[in-house]
Amino acid sequence: MELRSAEELRSVYREASGAPLDKVISVLDKHCVDFLARSPMMILSTADDDGNCDASPKGGAPGFAQALDSKRLAWADYSGNNRLDSFENVVRNDKVATLFMIPGFHETLRVNGTAELSTDPELCERFAVNDKPAGVVVVLTLGEAYIHCSKAFRRSNLWEPESWLDLSELASGACMVRDHAAMELDDATFETWYEKSVVETMWEPGGEKPAEG
Repeated sequence: MELRSAEELRSVYREASGAPLDKVISVLDKHCVDFLARSPMMILSTADDDGNCDASPKGGAPGFAQALDSKRLAWADYSGNNRLDSFENVVRNDKVATLFMIPGFHETLRVNGTAELSTDPELCERFAVNDKPAGVVVVLTLGEAYIHCSKAFRRSNLWEPESWLDLSELASGACMVRDHAAMELDDATFETWYEKSVVETMWEPGGEKPAEG
């Protein structure tokens, strides 16, 4: 049987109550601010105006995303692949969801709301990298925030090194990209190019136009 309505869902699951509902807050309190200051990684979820969804990892040094005040947080756009999947969604549909993580900590921080892309000089300077101002800063206005249950991280043993895969059993990321893009390059050549490209643009603030000429 396919579950196709809220009523059908609730025939399988009990109603939520207590802390799972009461924990939702509408401001970035001291715990949220502290969590953001220690988090080096998050997932940004967006959708376009037709409902096509995207989830994109965003990360940097702990505190790469900062609380601007009790209702807003922001982070700089770093160098990417210029597909702009998330950003093109945001300019069409400003509703976003984020999931912030701290390595070794099983709970996560969820912040949902609306986002805008800013090139405000003062804000870009605030998020400068190596004295180079950001080209674009994402500003998220809070709708709700809450600490998310730890069960998924505990079940997966995500932060437990003894459970981690022996990476020799898996094709490299570079190899996967090359094969998916059907590029006619040998492993060593593409691996070298791929790693060089990643390292050289690791901390470049994004949002700049390509050079002309």
